[in-house]
Amino acid sequence: MLKIGISACFMYKEPTRIVFGPKNLAYVECDMFNYVSQKGILPVLLPDLPINQLGEILDELDGFVFQGGTDLAPETYNETPIVSGKWLGDAYRDAYELRIMDYAVQKGKPIFAICRGFQLMNVYFGGSLFQDIATQKPTAIQHRDADKYDALIHEIVIEKGKTLDEIYQGVDRAVVNSVHHQGVKQVGDGLEILAVSKEDGIVEALQNKDGNALGVQWHPEFSVGKGAPLLDPLKLYDYFIEKVKRQ
Repeated sequence: MLKIGISACFMYKEPTRIVFGPKNLAYVECDMFNYVSQKGILPVLLPDLPINQLGEILDELDGFVFQGGTDLAPETYNETPIVSGKWLGDAYRDAYELRIMDYAVQKGKPIFAICRGFQLMNVYFGGSLFQDIATQKPTAIQHRDADKYDALIHEIVIEKGKTLDEIYQGVDRAVVNSVHHQGVKQVGDGLEILAVSKEDGIVEALQNKDGNALGVQWHPEFSVGKGAPLLDPLKLYDYFIEKVKRQ
């Protein structure tokens, strides 16, 4: 059975929370667990441990998924907040996930990075982010609506001859959900763009030069079973798992 590590989302101590109020929590969003839990796959939620303790666990894993969640902190990519008190992100989670991503990259393990994970991947390779697309790129389309959530969709342009084009051969119109207000500003070193938003050019997919790390800005796990016009999310996951099997 293949073992796929999933980086955790965090909730921190909150005295007003009735359950586990004084405790920190690590969790996986349920659609993500369902998405990763295909036949022959064991999902593993990765604990928050120092790398010297975590290393033995990571050694047992075959691939890594980095899930969505809170913003990255601007200081993680050497910026300061563009608006005081807004979009401060989660520097603690950034550091936790970057330790795991560094392990995976150094070991050449397959990586599948989704939404926040995609942004984290770009930052790991030296890139930067729009802290808020609407503020910093006002000509962009709306990429996040709290009420519509993953019902907000738009079309992307897939770069010909590259990985996504191979995965989605024959697809005439590529449509994805959009649940993000931040996005790639400067592309990281050694990353190539696989797709962009059709209407405003926002980067939607990246892959590293070694081909073991693939990231997408949308949430494929939210699209399972929804059908056209959304891209088939299982084709993307199957590509990742084939990478895991061939390593």
